[in-house]
Amino acid sequence: GYAHWKGQVLNSDELHELYEGLKLNKVNRYDYVLTGYTRDTSFLAMVVDIVQELKQQNSNLVYVCDPVMGDKWNGEGSMYVPKDLLPVYRDKVVPVADIITPNQFEAELLTGRKIHTEKEALEVMDMLHAMGPETVVITSSDLQAPLGNDYLIALGSHRKTKADGTKVTQRIRVESPKVDAVFVGTGDLFAAMLLAWTHKHPNNLKVACEKTVSAMQHVLQRTIKSAKAQAGEENKPSSAQLELRMVQSKKDIENPEIIVKATVL
Repeated sequence: GYAHWKGQVLNSDELHELYEGLKLNKVNRYDYVLTGYTRDTSFLAMVVDIVQELKQQNSNLVYVCDPVMGDKWNGEGSMYVPKDLLPVYRDKVVPVADIITPNQFEAELLTGRKIHTEKEALEVMDMLHAMGPETVVITSSDLQAPLGNDYLIALGSHRKTKADGTKVTQRIRVESPKVDAVFVGTGDLFAAMLLAWTHKHPNNLKVACEKTVSAMQHVLQRTIKSAKAQAGEENKPSSAQLELRMVQSKKDIENPEIIVKATVL
């Protein structure tokens, strides 16, 4: 969200070297892996190799992937990572992921299908399930919300295989109030909290999503209130003033009051 940024970008060799260090010290048994924004295909391919190796160490490891590739502005989608990341996400990353959190545009990219209706969104989520992940959450969409234009729709789908081999799918819709500002880092926060709440409620996507989205609302409302107070009523808040109030929202993140309910579809 800032005009300038400095520093280095980790490359795949450096990532591999860090992982080798963990392995040499035998601290390579993890319960969860979460990945987000990546710009480089070789780095992403290395992540897949590491996740597969970690799953050999612990077959119960859950890999949560936020396939960050782009977004829609005024209805038009555009990628903000190099285009050659798409086939790596689609063919290598998504098949090893257990939970994915694309936005609508990213879900469309991964499946090659456009979403115009909720029915099409559910079909796209089924296509994503077929690629590997048990849990798919479309974190935001430009679908018309039943509650009206001031609400944003997120959709979730959890498919599990029962002992007898039959598959059961739970699908939900969450409508949350829009907040009139551009925040940076909301997708990262969403994916991290969804990981935490699916850990606490592994077989109840409805509750996991309600807690995730409710906590998001608490953080965003606190952030916008604070940003407006700092900027003054007449001025538009700056990037620095719109930094998510994470620390100040610690209690809401740990134990969110449910202010957004999910509908089972």
